[in-house]
Amino acid sequence: MNVVCLDLEGVLVPEIWIAFAEATEIEGLKRTTRDEPDYDKLMGYRLKLLREHGYKLADIQAVIEKMDPMPGAKAFLDELRAMTQVIIISDTFSQFAKPLMAKLGWPTIFCNELIVAEDGEVTGFQMRCEETKLTTVRALHEAGLETIASGDSYNDVQMILHSKAGFFFRTTDALKQEYPDVPAYEEYAELLEAIKCAL
Repeated sequence: MNVVCLDLEGVLVPEIWIAFAEATEIEGLKRTTRDEPDYDKLMGYRLKLLREHGYKLADIQAVIEKMDPMPGAKAFLDELRAMTQVIIISDTFSQFAKPLMAKLGWPTIFCNELIVAEDGEVTGFQMRCEETKLTTVRALHEAGLETIASGDSYNDVQMILHSKAGFFFRTTDALKQEYPDVPAYEEYAELLEAIKCAL
């Protein structure tokens, strides 16, 4: 049995931190996993900027409420879920994901948790497990499932490489050059056809 493992941000919805950066004009928050492979370092940097500017969880959630999936994302996901099982494996946080999952028709998502103080300050984060995406794919394999994976960033690479088929979607030129053997697509129709062929 197959299960398709998809990244969330950059694949199905816009990057949350970039949307918040644009809303607040904090240029530094535009840095994402496309730019920084070390997730702990990236999150430490983000939390430092939030503290410096006095923003709380509710401020980020207010921006997320106004966000929509990428054009065509829900139709792609609906068609894919009619063919096979799909899990979204994301390094985002449950406090961010809920309104976006509602707009995508409540697909299954595995993500992480923010640590939030009583006053709403984001003080830290708790990852589900180490190497969340790779660990999840390996656990699915141990459960007797074969995985097909797609993502756009450095934190998706191991999930892609350890699946029976893996694809980049709307990724960077740097990642395409670094991993030339991974097929890269720009349109949902192309990605859907590639996944169909791999099933």
